[in-house]
Amino acid sequence: MLDAPEQDLMAEIARLRAEVAALTARAEAAEAAADHDVLTPALNRRGFVEAMRRTMAYCARYDVPAVLLYMDLDGFKGINDTFGHMAGDAALVQVAQLLLANVRESDAVGRLGGDEFALLMLNAGVEEGRDKARRLVEAMQQRPFVWEGRKAQLGGSIGVRVLAGHTDPEVWLAEADAAMWVRKRGRA
Repeated sequence: MLDAPEQDLMAEIARLRAEVAALTARAEAAEAAADHDVLTPALNRRGFVEAMRRTMAYCARYDVPAVLLYMDLDGFKGINDTFGHMAGDAALVQVAQLLLANVRESDAVGRLGGDEFALLMLNAGVEEGRDKARRLVEAMQQRPFVWEGRKAQLGGSIGVRVLAGHTDPEVWLAEADAAMWVRKRGRA
């Protein structure tokens, strides 16, 4: 049987262990939140770039292909202007959910800012990337955005760039962004 000082010490040890566990859980939650978009269920730019770094390293080591899709929403400004910013936020959430519902576990989806999203596909080349881009645009067309009973069409312009010896994620993103703008201007 423990005497009173020993019981107090054991109670304090138990309290400290619980406090350490709670702080560890909070730190893990904060780390996860640092990589995820505050509005949508997608990664934020920081988290997406980190996923790109891991994928690029994996691809270089194992000679595996990867493709990057960079999407700018078409029609988003009209939703904000017509329905307001709360509707715009809801539209961004809908797009992120659609993207996440149409990818594999090995893929990554990120909201890079504003109405720009990116999709990173491992074990995929340019043809798979183009096919995925086409299917995503079709899925967006089949599911119009609805706000307070009113429909608005959202679309996307998507640039596709295969991983080709890139060592800097920002360079790869810039190339995919430029490809997206070529597609957007080509349809305008």
